[in-house]
Amino acid sequence: MSTGFTEPAKKHLGQNFLHDRSVIDRIVQAIDPQPGDVVVEIGPGQGALTFPLLKRHGDVTAIEFDRDLHAPLQAAAREHGTLHLIEGDVLGVDFTALAAQRGDARGQIRLAGNLPYNLSSPILFHALDHAAAIRDMHFMLQKEVVERMAAGPGSKVYGRLSVMLQAYCAVTPLFVVPPGAFRPAPKVDSAVVRLVPKPADKIEVADHRAFANVVRAAFGQRRKTLRNALNSVADADAIEAAGLRPDARAEQIEVAGFVRLANLLASA
Repeated sequence: MSTGFTEPAKKHLGQNFLHDRSVIDRIVQAIDPQPGDVVVEIGPGQGALTFPLLKRHGDVTAIEFDRDLHAPLQAAAREHGTLHLIEGDVLGVDFTALAAQRGDARGQIRLAGNLPYNLSSPILFHALDHAAAIRDMHFMLQKEVVERMAAGPGSKVYGRLSVMLQAYCAVTPLFVVPPGAFRPAPKVDSAVVRLVPKPADKIEVADHRAFANVVRAAFGQRRKTLRNALNSVADADAIEAAGLRPDARAEQIEVAGFVRLANLLASA
């Protein structure tokens, strides 16, 4: 499907435009928008995913930072469906307010997008802050980031991102996307991942800030034991009281262990 325009990618914005139709079709199939869904795309770029979503669903909200793409996107979208374009930085968009304004019957939105590699983690953490307003997320990211997101304890890539996301979401890697699917082609493989926020009654974190502080400190210096890495937030007695070994390292601790420790500290 032609987008009707071919603005050059801007390296400083981390732009790599998707053009492989088979990959686009797989993403649309994975999202599988249904009547009543409110799909919000982050970084539509030249509309490679936007227009097939519009053709399938008829209505898409998109957040685009690059002003040079706004007018061409709006013009090209008219033949495919209704595009609601939000102009600006996604990190400044209040997803909770957006869901309250435009959300589905449950007051939720569905996020999708090919995320710029240099902003993927900040965008993921921003989405986490609004997880209750989000039904699910389908993102294309650098393959190694998706591997970190889904990693389990004991893995070399298990870290802060893994723990924070898995405490609040079910993380499912879907498929790998080769560099040739983009223009310009990046130097690494990409991958598509699905994140489904857990229902509020399934999230065991009692205090989001306390949990984030514990996880950040634990992985701040990976080679240190919990006793040393967490000395600014918890002593050995608290670590043991949470059922953890003070001489263990962060990458050995499962998500539930961090949750127990953070909840213990928050209740003290």
